[in-house]
Amino acid sequence: MRQIFLDTETTGLYPDQGHRIIEIAAVEMLNRRPTQRHFHLYINPEREIDAGAQEVHGISLEFLQDKPLFAQIAQDFIAFIRGAELIIHNAPFDVGFLNMELSRLSMDPLPSFVSGIVDTLKMAKEMRPGQRNNLDALCRHYGIDNSQRTLHGALLDAELLADVYIAMTRGQESLLMELSTSEQQTMQSHIEVDFSAMKRLPPSEEELASHQQYIESLSKSGASPW
Repeated sequence: MRQIFLDTETTGLYPDQGHRIIEIAAVEMLNRRPTQRHFHLYINPEREIDAGAQEVHGISLEFLQDKPLFAQIAQDFIAFIRGAELIIHNAPFDVGFLNMELSRLSMDPLPSFVSGIVDTLKMAKEMRPGQRNNLDALCRHYGIDNSQRTLHGALLDAELLADVYIAMTRGQESLLMELSTSEQQTMQSHIEVDFSAMKRLPPSEEELASHQQYIESLSKSGASPW
């Protein structure tokens, strides 16, 4: 299974108020193993960045002035994620921004390009109800080193999310491994049965007479024994 762990940083909180994506990262995993392939770019939003947002991610408009526009990277981004399952923490936020950016280019919404979207925040709330389930809290809970996360950054957050997701779903992996091992053992035990060693005992006269009576009763009733 091909999975993409995705995160974005933005100029603010609300795409319907004209806020834009300024950083996007997508980290690939194949069959629950990192492939070391990723998509990561900073993007010129063509607008100011809210002070509160800049305090969170530390990205300035000056830094983004020479970066590409979303329109210039959209096709490369879609090519990278196409057909994969997206794993996103608080998926409605990132999906909302990506759908807004795609709609500006008259492109189809994000779900049309991928096999599915998993929200790990929703998963965490179901697994840990009533507890803090942001990325930092989950890293602490699962013993994942997030000491480099002094500010939010899309690439680092996507990489940390991949580690968190593997920890969250480790029981599923163990179950699949146990089922696979059990199936192999069943197949091996079936193959190893030596029927040549079985003794064939001829039926006794009493068993033959009983069988003949059963056949005759079936004939009288009109039923066929074959």
